[in-house]
Amino acid sequence: MKIRDSDVDSEDVRFVKGIIRRGEAKTTCRFVGIPEANAHFLDLPFYETGRIEKSPLDSEDISIVAELIEKIKPHQIFAAGDLADPHGTHKVCLEAVFAAVRKLKDKDFMKDCWVWLYKGAWAEWDIDLIEMAVPMSPDQVLQKRFGIFKHQSQKDGVVFQGTDAREFWQRAEERNSATASLYNKLGLAEYEAMEAFVRWKM
Repeated sequence: MKIRDSDVDSEDVRFVKGIIRRGEAKTTCRFVGIPEANAHFLDLPFYETGRIEKSPLDSEDISIVAELIEKIKPHQIFAAGDLADPHGTHKVCLEAVFAAVRKLKDKDFMKDCWVWLYKGAWAEWDIDLIEMAVPMSPDQVLQKRFGIFKHQSQKDGVVFQGTDAREFWQRAEERNSATASLYNKLGLAEYEAMEAFVRWKM
């Protein structure tokens, strides 16, 4: 069934979808060895429209993100920098992270906090922009694939498919493999795959 922009999920449907997505995220955490207590669900107001189109980001969204960062005081923040995502949600979430980090940048703990941006399924950073490339072994590639598989509600096809028929995990895996191949062609060691990151300077 085709999803239309005008379709609206009821409150009950949104509640059930939330339970499913939280369960999938917790399952992935267990699979990769992250304690479930370290998983945080922000329920940002901009997202809770029940429609494909979300509300504009506002100060409440930013405050929720800032409060979590201040509570955890992380040394590194990883955020989806995939602005090629046709759904647009990544862009709004990224804006929330940027705004929250700017709000907190004068705090002492932020002096030791770096923000790293990664890509998702639609594109990769240009090689000259990459500032951190993390090699992956064949076993780690499989672990990432199976971690993605834990998100069953998202696995079979991509909602905003475009002309690319590959599933999300195939797109991500082939992107990581291509990055490793490019580094190898530039004379670096050969790896099964590489995850690439760009640092955002606040």
